Amino acid sequence: MKTIEELLKEATEKGGFHKLAKEESDLLNTLSKLAETYEDKVMEIMPIRPGNLREAVELKMVEQKLTQAKLAKALGIAAPKLSQILSGKREPDVAFLKAIHDKLKIDAEFILSHA
Repeated sequence: MKTIEELLKEATEKGGFHKLAKEESDLLNTLSKLAETYEDKVMEIMPIRPGNLREAVELKMVEQKLTQAKLAKALGIAAPKLSQILSGKREPDVAFLKAIHDKLKIDAEFILSHA
């Protein structure tokens, strides 16, 4: 990963990937493919498992590239309410729990055991 980062930095400084030497470009390509394969295999063996409801919601936000504002709108709740629930300042209500099940497809059994 360190070599990949160094090659990416060099490419940026030179003005693009096409400015790298062929050997550097080939190395970057090979290392990038290896890193991607490794990540795919690790995720297959050790998927990310949230430990609580907040982590589950935040994981779904990352997966779906949602901001809190967009998520609040999708769930049909006010943004401040979502913020308070995610920060632990407010307990999730039934409407919120139903919405994250319906809209984010968070498993009902997980919700019941972590709410």
